[in-house]
Amino acid sequence: MLKRTKLVVWMLCFATLLVANNVRSAELLDRVAVIVNQDVILENQIEKAIENLKQQAARNGQELPSDKALRVQVTEKLILNALQQQMAERIGLQVSDAQVQQAAQNIAKEQKMSLAQFRNTLIAQGEDYEAFLDQLKQEITANEVKRAMVSRRVYVSQQEIDGLVTLLKERGQQSEEYHLGHILIGLPSEPKVEDVDAAKLRAEKVLELLQDDSKDFKKVAIGASSGPKALEGGDFGWMNINEMPTLFAEAVTGQNKGSLIGPIRSGAGFHILKIFDIRGRQSVEKFEVNARHILIKPNVILSDAKAKNMLSALLQQVEADEADFAEYARLNSDDPGSAAKGGELGWADPEMYVPAFKNALAELEPGEYSEPFKSVHGWHLVQLLDRRTRDATETAYEDHAYRMLFNRKFNEEAEAWLRELREQGYVEVLGKDN
Repeated sequence: MLKRTKLVVWMLCFATLLVANNVRSAELLDRVAVIVNQDVILENQIEKAIENLKQQAARNGQELPSDKALRVQVTEKLILNALQQQMAERIGLQVSDAQVQQAAQNIAKEQKMSLAQFRNTLIAQGEDYEAFLDQLKQEITANEVKRAMVSRRVYVSQQEIDGLVTLLKERGQQSEEYHLGHILIGLPSEPKVEDVDAAKLRAEKVLELLQDDSKDFKKVAIGASSGPKALEGGDFGWMNINEMPTLFAEAVTGQNKGSLIGPIRSGAGFHILKIFDIRGRQSVEKFEVNARHILIKPNVILSDAKAKNMLSALLQQVEADEADFAEYARLNSDDPGSAAKGGELGWADPEMYVPAFKNALAELEPGEYSEPFKSVHGWHLVQLLDRRTRDATETAYEDHAYRMLFNRKFNEEAEAWLRELREQGYVEVLGKDN
């Protein structure tokens, strides 16, 4: 017996999606139950869908409403399905057999089965596997046409995203803890203007020193701070944002691990903070590479061998300081987007590149050149400029907020679109006794 998870939902849905298109000539002896624009829904389709639902419900111990209510629901589902299939035809949307097979494999995977096992299980339960695939294709088509037609009606403003991001952060702050480092450049109890200016200048110099990653914050704190934790290297330990002084809490909100903050003025002097670490926050890190390349595309005049030899010769000249990589890229690269920038591609996720390009970068150290290699685009000569891991938490917050807002609006608009589709179509329910 299949799990009572998503398969139940799939099968209850699929049971109502029996083919409703172009069946007039094939089943002339069957009663027409509903006319939907140029198509019809036959009585036996409704009866078969109801029977399938009842069988599924019996196998899974699920209660169903009365036959009358069930018939209304099934009929309405078939009407909406027919209207969506017709809309797909009008806009030229087609679902390939490969998409259907992939969807079937995904359903089988959810049930922890191979596709063959899933097929055999359905057959053992009395299901027609080919009919299942037809129903699955209709369901995919209905979803795709709905997505295509409804997405264009959804607009999410930056103001909405910013508002939700703020709310999400506020919720997350209740469990966030910060490991803080602190340096205080103190002031006398009644400072003069020159005292304030001197302390501010010193704080700015300390901050500039700390921006050199090679400098140890705790060592600098021991030597420069007049704060209460100076001898401990300014280590304040872990604190919830609600446990911090308000001045610190406001300063660290929205900041990331490793951030240097300050100088911040208070009555005691000028404060410099460093966020050693954050816990309780769902942080997201993104690995990126910066590279530059020269692309040579073979053509009827330039063979593969000649393109490769051109780049091999250039590599020797560049390594011998006899040629300038950037200048050659500007004049000769067949990638116009990067050629204008001396071949530089900018910071990017390596996964966005084609496999040959991504693999070549993976083998290089910063500053190194690859040997000429071929991808689907042509022949490349690549230099890896640098690698970095970037905190992408803020972007993740925005993406999450956008998806939440989009999905909410999409669901609202989808309901409205289906109502409009139903109202605009010609639908005549003839009844069982017709």
